[in-house]
Amino acid sequence: MLFNSYLFIFLFFPVCMAGFFGLNHFRKFQAARVFLFAMSMWFYGYFNPSYILIILSSILINYLAYRYINAHKESPSKKVAMILAVTANLLILGFYKYMDFFIENINTVFKTDYPLLHIMLPLGISFFTFQQISFVVDAYRNEVPDYDFISYACFVSYFPQLIAGPIVSHKELVPQLMSEDNKTFSWDNFAKGAYLFILGLSKKVLLADVFGGAVPYGFTIAENLNSTTAWLVIFGYTIQLYFDFSGYCDMAMGIGKMMNMDIPQNFNSPFKSKDMQELWGRWHMTLNRFLTSYVYIPLGGNRKGKFRTYLNVMIVFFLSGLWHGAAWTYVIWGLLNGVAVSLARMLKKPISFNPRLVAAPINFVIWALLFVIFRAESFSQAFAIYRNAFSFDFGPIDYTYKEAFRVIEIKKVLAFTHIEGRFPYLILIGFYVTALFIIFGCKTAYSHMQSFKPKVSNCIVSMFLLLWAICSFAGKSVFLYFNF
Repeated sequence: MLFNSYLFIFLFFPVCMAGFFGLNHFRKFQAARVFLFAMSMWFYGYFNPSYILIILSSILINYLAYRYINAHKESPSKKVAMILAVTANLLILGFYKYMDFFIENINTVFKTDYPLLHIMLPLGISFFTFQQISFVVDAYRNEVPDYDFISYACFVSYFPQLIAGPIVSHKELVPQLMSEDNKTFSWDNFAKGAYLFILGLSKKVLLADVFGGAVPYGFTIAENLNSTTAWLVIFGYTIQLYFDFSGYCDMAMGIGKMMNMDIPQNFNSPFKSKDMQELWGRWHMTLNRFLTSYVYIPLGGNRKGKFRTYLNVMIVFFLSGLWHGAAWTYVIWGLLNGVAVSLARMLKKPISFNPRLVAAPINFVIWALLFVIFRAESFSQAFAIYRNAFSFDFGPIDYTYKEAFRVIEIKKVLAFTHIEGRFPYLILIGFYVTALFIIFGCKTAYSHMQSFKPKVSNCIVSMFLLLWAICSFAGKSVFLYFNF
């Protein structure tokens, strides 16, 4: 199910809120958690009911491992249980996400012809797998108290963060699910959460989806792009991904806030960073936290000399690339980002005395260039875009690419002014300038939510954005991180 859908906004979420707070109001606390778990299963299985069996099996395996580990805290066998549980998680993830990639490489290396399985990737499997790996490892470290099955199942399956993160720690969510203070509906939390949800929805529907209508076409005709359109495509994909992912994160936090749950921030104006290391710390913050806590530090972190430090960084980014997708383009993209972060660590100092004016735009360009490989369907497609971008063949913007930005509501507004006839690139330029202004010049939606005070102006802006977004649902699309 999508946040940006009529079903979610007008049926699923109102029913979920009414049932959850209604049962808690009548002190049916366990029933409220069971209801929340059932609603999360509906949300998750909406596109494909068979997904429910996969996540239920995963939850059961990890919960049984956790119970065994907790019951054998002083026994060496708890390490065996932890290793078996982590292995089972990785095998399930590997089968669904990487089996065809493995077969393709076996066929290439050994000149065989094994058929691909064409396994459908279950939504969110990378997220709930990593979340449960961290839980089992924390249990092994004696950092997890006694949780009943329903509390654990709600922690894993809580629908706002289930499909595209953030990767939540049990310490961040389970105590909130069990807290007496969170069981009563709060108008203040609802207002703040609704405001944040609307801002995130607007990012997704009014910006990311518009760029999403143009960028795929640009990659499709990669061989025929002139330099002007190639650079627009390069920056356009980064803008699309930025607003798609940050929009999802804002909506997830907003939904949580309306239900009295504080979901951790996962996106914090990454392009305002002074270098690539800081940028990665602000983009997908919980994935970065997971890889640091459960890969980088156990490998030795920066405690075993410079060579091991940079080797550990490269291992982390290799795994990050592989986590994002089962293709060599993702692996190379991850390794290149590892090189960029390692160089940033070597320099130690920011590349500019004024990050906002100099370093931030440079990092944005580097990031956008690296993400061409991330988005491309093949290396040849990526190289075609690079080649055309640096051919200095600047000319008119591709007509179809330009037209993708002429969304119907803006066309109707401009029809009264006749200004577009004199400035044919006005809408395209308007979208790029607006997007870049928000990226570099505005506070995060999370910051706006924290300082939110109900006012008439806030109400008017929120209702305008909500109605505009809802009217644009006819062209709704899934979130890009659903694919990872």
